[in-house]
Amino acid sequence: MIKNIVFDFGDIFINLDKEATFKELAKLGVHQITEEMMSIVHQYEKGEVSTSDFIEFFHNKFTVDKPDLVSAWNAILLDFPQHRLVFLKALASSKKYRLFLLSNTNEMHIKWIEEDWGSELYAEFKNCFEQFYLSHEIGFRKPNADIYSFVLQENNLLAKETFFIDDTIENTEAADRLCIKTWNLIPGKEDVVNLLTKKEFNP
Repeated sequence: MIKNIVFDFGDIFINLDKEATFKELAKLGVHQITEEMMSIVHQYEKGEVSTSDFIEFFHNKFTVDKPDLVSAWNAILLDFPQHRLVFLKALASSKKYRLFLLSNTNEMHIKWIEEDWGSELYAEFKNCFEQFYLSHEIGFRKPNADIYSFVLQENNLLAKETFFIDDTIENTEAADRLCIKTWNLIPGKEDVVNLLTKKEFNP
């Protein structure tokens, strides 16, 4: 029986254009994504690198204006469809499940979201969850097993009673290995609002 639901953020609630940042960086002359660059990104997502140092790294490496880098970095973020908030609020109000958010979200992205949505909408969304876990605040990132263990242990959750929704197959496969039930949602073809009718949720 499912008692706990853990949601990803991007392409689950807020829509993403995952190619947009690469396209914008290419316009700035950054055409190749190296292992070193991805290592810095992952460190940034875990809060191991500050926003200023993250921007400084790319600025020094490519001699690109810092405001342009910030704009390119945030280009991935799109809209938050209202029907998903309606669904989430109804689910939270039902009190049938403990709700958690678990996202590989960095400081620049969450700052953009707060400013774009406004403080009232952001608080309304955040308050639907018992815990709101962002990778840069907790020092873990998906798909590493330690992030799932952290959520389970911090909240005394049983894996077999926990359902995790994410659009990235590596993330759901990692949760599967810990016996957490999962839904690898396909953006554009599936929508989180249909959760309660999914056969994965109702085995």
